[in-house]
Parts: sequence; structure tokens; C-alpha cells
Amino acid sequence: MLEVAYFHVVFTLPDEIGPLALQNKRQLYAILFRAAAESLLRLARDPRHLGASIGFLLVLHTWGQNLHLHPHVHGIVPGGGLSLDGKRWVAARDNFFLPVRPLSRLFRGKFLSYLQQTFQQGKLCFHGQLEPLARPANWKRWRKKLRSKDWVVYVKPPYGGPQQVLKYLARYTHRVAISNQRLLSIDDGHVAFRCKDYAHRNQQPTMVLDAREFIRRFLLHVLPKGFVRIRYYGFLANGQRKNRLARLRELLGQKPNPQPPSSTPAGEPSDSYEQPREPCPQCRQGWLIVLEKIPPATRGAPTPCWTDTS
Repeated sequence: MLEVAYFHVVFTLPDEIGPLALQNKRQLYAILFRAAAESLLRLARDPRHLGASIGFLLVLHTWGQNLHLHPHVHGIVPGGGLSLDGKRWVAARDNFFLPVRPLSRLFRGKFLSYLQQTFQQGKLCFHGQLEPLARPANWKRWRKKLRSKDWVVYVKPPYGGPQQVLKYLARYTHRVAISNQRLLSIDDGHVAFRCKDYAHRNQQPTMVLDAREFIRRFLLHVLPKGFVRIRYYGFLANGQRKNRLARLRELLGQKPNPQPPSSTPAGEPSDSYEQPREPCPQCRQGWLIVLEKIPPATRGAPTPCWTDTS
């Protein structure tokens, strides 16, 4: 994390694309990532706007508060970037990152272009009510209708700093569809949960669904096996992140990134333990670390006092 303000950008697909995305998750969501990323990178490099190479991460969400299908990506973007000559940090203006209207049009054009390529390559499936779209004439009319619409892209006010970004990421990046805190009850075959009503000042009415309908909506958001829903771009891309961030910290006059206290993966014992690593005999997922071996009790011997390691 850089010590700069961060912006929150959201790219949303029109409702008409939802049924097609449901039948072609891997293809459509990959196009969503690509179109959003290329739109941000291209507009930011334009000298009429920021004129810099930026870095950001995108997180895929496919749900709304009522668990209906609502594909969109959240972008977390530092407020600035590396100048095109690589010699200075170009800061974004206060409370403004990039203009929304050209960003929205660029995103729409790129998405529909990549979608057309995928259609021509025969990589899309059309089942049930979508079968007519497999015919080129119907497909052309459907794309024309989408091109005539305004696509929703917006930039939220900047975060206060890196700590608020981390708080956001910790809450939302690994949640699928609904958090446990929103679940209120499961009774008589019905599930009750809270949902925000954005149209009425974020009120939180209770929604009650039949258990089968609740499960159906939840399963809409299960992604294809191996699909990556958090991706990094620009100077945050995996292949160049370390060197680029070091250069940016130097230009910003910030301290080098501190090393984590330990590189040991979560759930594994550190190298300070001399005992050989053994998988847990119960769960077979964690590691068994021997702290003490307790000998069998002997009649008449005093009971040893063991240290409580809980």
C-alpha cells in the first residue's frame, strides 16, 4: 500500500447480459475484467486526463443485496501514477480521478468488442430462452440494443488512506453473496436475512425466502473452478509489482515497504521448531506441533504440573 489517497471505481454490466453471463461465466467474467482494466489503463495514460501509468486491483462481485445476479467489478486505485517517462509521480486532483462518462463509453465499447470476438469464435453457449441469440441476425440486434444504452460506471469519493482500503478488502474480497451476520433465522423451510435498500437511504428491511429459492440464488454466484476473482494490473501486476512499488515509494519520499515478521505460510509451523512436520491426524489439513510428550501415569507417582498452552 502506498501512502496516498485511494479511489473506488465500479464497473457494472447491464441487466440484459446477466442471463448470458450465467450460462457463460468463465468467458463473460473474463471479458468483464479485461474491458474494465484496459479502460482504466488507457484513459489514465491519456495526457488530457491523468497522463500516467496507474496500478490497481479488481475484485469480482456477482450479487446484489437480494442475492439476484448482478455482475460487477470493484476497482481499488491509488490516486495517481507513474509519469509516462518514468521520472515522477503524477497525483490525481483532490476528489477527482477520471471522468466517468468517457470511462463508461470506453468500457462499453471494449466489452462489446471482446464479446463479439468470443461469439464469432463459437465459444458462447445459448440454452433455453437464449437459444434465438445463437442466430447472427438476432445477435446483431441484441448487441445494437446494448450499445444504445448507458452503462453504469462510477467513481466513489476517495478513501482516507491505506488503512481504510485494507479494511474494505478484509470485509469484501473473500465473501460470497452473503455474510453470516446478515442471516437472521432459518425456520419452517424459510430463510430470513437483512438487505440494504439503496433506494431508501440504505434502510435494512428483512427479506424472507423459501429455502430452495435462497439456495438457488446463492448458487448463482458459484464461480467456475479455478477462476481468479481478484486480479492486479499496471504497476501492481504480479510480474513487476515489487520493483515498481519501490520506485514509486522513492519518488513519493516514503519509506521502503517493511518486510513481514515471518514468511511462514498460515497454518504451518515456523522454522524454529526442530520437530519434523506432521499433518494433523484429525483434520489432515493443519500441522501437528509436538510441544511436550506426557509419559503414562505411574501408580503412586505425583501428578506432574503441565503448562497450559491454550
